[in-house]
This record gives sequence, C-alpha cells and structure tokens, in this order.
Amino acid sequence: MANLHTQICGVSFSNPVIAASGTFGFGREFNEVYDISVLGGISTKGLTLEARLGNPTPRIAEGHGVILNAVGLQNPGVEKFIADDLPFLRSKGIVVIANVAGKTLEDYAEICRRLDGLVDMIELNISCPNVKCGGMAFGIYPESVEQVTSVAKGAMARTPLIVKLSPNVASIAENAQAAERGGADCISLINTITGMVIDVEKRKPILANVTGGVSGAGIKPIAVRMTYEACKAVKIPVIGMGGITCAEDALEFIIAGAHAVQVGTANFTDTLAMPKIIAGLNDWLDAHGVADIAMLRGTLKIG
Repeated sequence: MANLHTQICGVSFSNPVIAASGTFGFGREFNEVYDISVLGGISTKGLTLEARLGNPTPRIAEGHGVILNAVGLQNPGVEKFIADDLPFLRSKGIVVIANVAGKTLEDYAEICRRLDGLVDMIELNISCPNVKCGGMAFGIYPESVEQVTSVAKGAMARTPLIVKLSPNVASIAENAQAAERGGADCISLINTITGMVIDVEKRKPILANVTGGVSGAGIKPIAVRMTYEACKAVKIPVIGMGGITCAEDALEFIIAGAHAVQVGTANFTDTLAMPKIIAGLNDWLDAHGVADIAMLRGTLKIG
C-alpha cells in the first residue's frame, strides 16, 4: 500500500484526510458508525470561551449541489470540551485540532491560552464578528488577519497555529501572506462562501439568519483555485477544503500544493465518506505506481 503519512508543523498524520470543523461534531456520533481512529485527524466543532446556543432555526437549507448553514457556532464552551470531549478524542489516537472563535482579540488570545499544549493544533476561525470593530469580520482584510493571528500566536507557546481563511475577500493570496506575517504555522482554506436562498411562495429567506455559509460539492472549483493561489503565495503548509466528496477531489487539492485536506459536507450525505476517500487514495496511488502521496504535492503542470 502507498504511504499516506503526512507531517505538518511537526505533527504526524497517519493520512491527509481530516474531518472539517462543524460537520463532525466531536466525533462521537460518527464513531458509532465506524472507528474514527482511521482518520488522519479531526478539526472540532467551533469552540468559544462560553457555551453558545447558536442562531434561531431554520438554520440549514439545501441548494443544488450545496447546503447553506447559519448554525452560529453552537458549542458547549471550551472548558466543557476540555473536560468531556477531549479525553474521548485523545483515546482515538488521531490528531486533534481545536477550531476556535471569538468576538474580540482578547477572546482569541484567551481561548488559545487555555488550549495551548492540550491539543495537537489550534485552528483559528476568523469569520466571527469583531464586535469592537463594528461587527466587521476579522478575516476580510489583510491587516485584521495579521493582527488576530499575531495576538493568538502570542498567547501560545507549545501548539502549532492554523489560520482558517475566508473566501469572501478581495485577494486570498494577500490574506494568506498576512496570516504568515502574523505568525501562522499553517493555513487552511476555504471556509464557507456567503449565500442566500429564498422561499418563492413565501417570498422570504429560508434561513432565519437570512444569509448563511455555502458548502458542498458545488464550491470545489473555487476552493481548488484559492488553495492553489494560497500555496503559491506562502512558504508555510496549507490544508485545503471545499466540496471534497471522493479521492480524486482530495488529490486535486494535493496536486495544487496542499499538505492535507479537510472533508465536511460530504459527511452529511454519506457517513462513510472519509473512510472511502482514504481507501480511494490508496487505490489511486497504487494504480498509478506512486509510492508516497507527498510525491504528488504541488505537481500541477501549467501550460
């Protein structure tokens, strides 16, 4: 069998397939379907300092080839995660990435401080409102990307920092570089694309929040393009995601330059999506005589 082992920032992954934040909870429910220790890692449900109930319902809507969500970071809070969920994830022997969010710079610093050394990596979700800046998202402008990254990195001494980039920006390359300047050890992308669906009979938005994050197979070409641009722009490792449903999808991101991938929405339509993708990677590499998946990274041919 081909070697799927992947190293990112000194962290060892048995394979490059990671459960994306928000679609896998903390892994308990999926572990009833299959042993999640087969995964390379898990990025947890987005964590905040205090528990959050999330947005009002309805907060999930379907589109053609996509879904929209406006869940609103419902989560039990960081301390409950540390007490109740982290021991379970540790028992599975997979890489644990804590996805974290905040309303202020101080929130980001404090949650990173509490998790430093307890998880394998921390993934900074910078799509949440920055209340002190009039509700503007941290992840839109390079200046704020660099600032929040620097603050979070300054609060950590032992844990590699991933910055998860928003696609709702003028230049993904510039924001990737801003995260790198701020001290990010790795970047991941893309987060969801802002969208909207309307009930034509009621002439009202389907989501109570009006807009939501678009994910699913339909966004993959956008995600691949942005991952490619980010990989060219920075020297730090990149984790790609967005619309991955099969091994060939994952390989597109790796050929574009990504070290690993995260799989999200596919888990809703097929609970075995990630084990199938891992097996598919093995099969594809064996069929093409590729001994190590790292041999494919960044091998895109242009022209």
